Amino acid sequence: MLEKTYDARSVEPKIAKAWEEADAFRAGAGSEEGAEAFTIVIPPPNVTGSLHMGHALNNTLQDILVRFERMRGKNVLWQPGMDHAGIATQMVVERKLMERQIHRRDLTREEFIEKVWEWKAESGGAIFNQLKRLGASADWSRERFTMDEGLSKAVLEVFVTLYKEGLIYRGKRLVNWDPKFETAISDLEVENREVDGHMWHFKYPLAGGETYTYVEKDADGTITFQEERDYISIATTRPETMLGDGAVAVHPSDERYAPIVGKLCEIPVGPKEHRRLIPIITDEYPEPDFGSGAVKITGAHDFNDYQVARRNRIPLYRLMNGVAAMRDDGEPYAVCAAQAAEIVRSGELPDEADVDAINLVPDEYRGLDRYEARKRIVDAINADGLAVTVTDAEGNAVPYVENKKIMQPFGDRSGVVIEPMLTDQWFADAETLARPAIASVREGRTNFVPKNWEKTYFDWMENIEPWCISRQLWWGHQIPAWYGPDGHIFVEKSEEEALDAAVQHYLAHEGPWKAWVEEKLENYRPGDILTRDEDVLDTWFSSALWPFSTLGWPDETPELKTYYPTSVLVTGFDIIFFWVARMMMMGLHFTDKEPFHTVYVHALVRDKNGAKMSKSKGNVIDPLDLIDEYGADALRFTLAVMAAQGRDVKLDPARIAGYRNFGTKLWNATRFAEMNGVARNDEVWLGDAKLALNRWILTELTRAANAVTEGIATYKFNEAASAAYRFVWNQVCDWYLELLKPVFMGNDEAAKAESRACVAFVLDEIYKLLHPFMPFMTEELWAETAPEGGERSSLLCHAAWPAPDFEDDEAASDINWLIDLVSGIRSVRSEMNVPAAAIAPLVVIGADAATRERLARHDGAIKRLARIGDISLADAAPKGSAQLVLGEATVCLPLGSLIDLDAEAARLQKELAKVTEEIARLHKKLGNEKFVANAPEEVVAAEREKLAEYGESQLRLNVALQRVRGTG
Repeated sequence: MLEKTYDARSVEPKIAKAWEEADAFRAGAGSEEGAEAFTIVIPPPNVTGSLHMGHALNNTLQDILVRFERMRGKNVLWQPGMDHAGIATQMVVERKLMERQIHRRDLTREEFIEKVWEWKAESGGAIFNQLKRLGASADWSRERFTMDEGLSKAVLEVFVTLYKEGLIYRGKRLVNWDPKFETAISDLEVENREVDGHMWHFKYPLAGGETYTYVEKDADGTITFQEERDYISIATTRPETMLGDGAVAVHPSDERYAPIVGKLCEIPVGPKEHRRLIPIITDEYPEPDFGSGAVKITGAHDFNDYQVARRNRIPLYRLMNGVAAMRDDGEPYAVCAAQAAEIVRSGELPDEADVDAINLVPDEYRGLDRYEARKRIVDAINADGLAVTVTDAEGNAVPYVENKKIMQPFGDRSGVVIEPMLTDQWFADAETLARPAIASVREGRTNFVPKNWEKTYFDWMENIEPWCISRQLWWGHQIPAWYGPDGHIFVEKSEEEALDAAVQHYLAHEGPWKAWVEEKLENYRPGDILTRDEDVLDTWFSSALWPFSTLGWPDETPELKTYYPTSVLVTGFDIIFFWVARMMMMGLHFTDKEPFHTVYVHALVRDKNGAKMSKSKGNVIDPLDLIDEYGADALRFTLAVMAAQGRDVKLDPARIAGYRNFGTKLWNATRFAEMNGVARNDEVWLGDAKLALNRWILTELTRAANAVTEGIATYKFNEAASAAYRFVWNQVCDWYLELLKPVFMGNDEAAKAESRACVAFVLDEIYKLLHPFMPFMTEELWAETAPEGGERSSLLCHAAWPAPDFEDDEAASDINWLIDLVSGIRSVRSEMNVPAAAIAPLVVIGADAATRERLARHDGAIKRLARIGDISLADAAPKGSAQLVLGEATVCLPLGSLIDLDAEAARLQKELAKVTEEIARLHKKLGNEKFVANAPEEVVAAEREKLAEYGESQLRLNVALQRVRGTG
């Protein structure tokens, strides 16, 4: 006999151990030889990571698919693994070292990397044990790591191949630079935050004291302001970058500045005798209606400016070093300013290296932190009288500085402000690699679910920029590039191969380096001729190979042949570009096959009010806490039932408690069955079931199984979970078992035997249908309900997926009629506030022969379940009756003797008035454009949900009120 209550804390570890001992999740487990393969690769969590709600949703959905297809007999591989997470891992280990007063630079690169591997062995990968607690049925024996030997081999193969194909190159471009870690980072690692900032307005004097008439006009051309100016006004939030300006840009249509386009203006900072002149140009980027309409162009320190500078051949002057302090290298400022002036005079743009050698930071600012330099520059401009001024309350002219909210980029790991920086980096030609990946989705070989995410994919891929694949870190795949004494680059899979290539290169060309190399070769030691690039690859580079590198590529392994291409990728929308697109590019380029046929994109998990979870808001929900409190099954089922395509999950712990009750309902249903002698009976052929009740539940089982199967197969997880929930709770527990009680208490032994066999069969099929959603409880119930004195032939996770095909429309129609009648009567009683213990008569009008026969046959059930007394037929409704329509008949409940109709009408009117008042208030609030525009998104959404709920209440109250009035 089952325990009285289900204890998730004791059952879940026991079941997990049983799965592990049976090696239940190894690739191909439970399938026959030659079975169709089904493969999912886990989005590799960071080795530093721990389980959060996004992981919980993502892995629950993957596990539902994996368990479903395993039960359908497919050769399933769910490939687990971890990402080495370059910057995050290096940060963790550096922090550990600093606790012992050891800086990374105190160690050699090799010593530091050894420390990282030690940390990984001791602490890395805790998330895998957490995923096992969630019930993830991955093949844990095949765990991979992006830095393991096999995957590193794949990375080398890809990098060297792409370089030799001309699709990887080294160049100077603008990147997100993290001054704390002194490395480039990806856009995904940048967190844009709204902060308090300032907008300074400055004058850039025209060269030679030239003037022009500045004119502002309104829409009909009437002049509203006019003055003679000897400057052009710009506004900036970053005065320290003025030192690197290459131009001032205005929109081609902006008539205010037409007289001075092509002229030169002076940057108002630095020694007066060496102040630089820069051109005033036109470009589509400036917005005439924003600020002054004129924009300074600092191409080396702003991404928008960088594009303007490239379009207009404006030089890019780098102002800062790796820690975002002002540069203190190179020639004195006077020399550098003269070099920049010559570029403007000649109109010729020198090589990038020559421009980078020009340090335009005045001597007095060199070496300063960027924010200290900003303060001093602003003070100097104000002192020179070159700030735009406004009149304060006392009539004094003061510098025009706007206090305003600005968006500022921060490193998500370092927490410091990111600096757009022009640096030498390695790049992949993403545009070329993207073309086949775009075609694959356009032509339907890979599909996004929901389909609207394809637009996001195309928007990114069709406007793709070169991919910066290098990082200035020590932890990661070191770039396989070596430099010769003249800077020539040799890219090979090993230093030995690079040296061979270098020797051939230098000895084949007469020149200064031939003799030098020959001399070095006489007594060669590693590093004498070549110097290895110190950079490592972007973590996304190795992750892009994940679907095939984990299966042994570049070797032709049996796993690669069997499980690639993979089947479905389950991922969040935030990494469609960073990971999904790059896997598409790499998969197609190196295997000529799409890495997956479907990309299922799930939404975010938010808090119950719809707010995004964040530590700063204090609304983060830890899935492990939920598992401790409610069990993994309840959390999983909640996430699944709320995972509607394209809709964020608003997670309320109260919902999880509710779905734990659903598990309790199933547990209690199984106990009820046990107490009534329910057991498998192979001698009873259910296809020949006699009782309409059993034929009905077998029909509904078929319909439910079809709905669950269809839901999972089409990634409509919420519909699948809801179909299972309705069948188990509403049809089996609320009705089937309740209607069977008289059978089990009766004397018809044949009916009992048939019903016991039917209940056993239905429960077994329920365990199977619910297993992908609630694996722990269902596996426990499967084992505990084994035939008496025997065992199940397999674990539930290897049992065959339900495929019932029993259909009896007549029996289904008959029992569903009974359920509709009883449910309708119960609703009326509830709406009319009829006391629960009161026995009401029932009068049926217009009943045809079939309905009359049903009323007679189900007389006992109707009276027992709906608390009905006499049931009679009539031609007209009795006075004081509440009525409902059921098919051709009208069902009447004479209530005049049971309730005070006038008092009930007054109660309903009062409640209706309150609801109507709330609806009016919410309509007014949501009709306020300011509120909708300025309130947090989750607050507006919550108010709209309230309005919908009140609308439903209003509808119910109106129906109830009509019924009360109809009885009067």
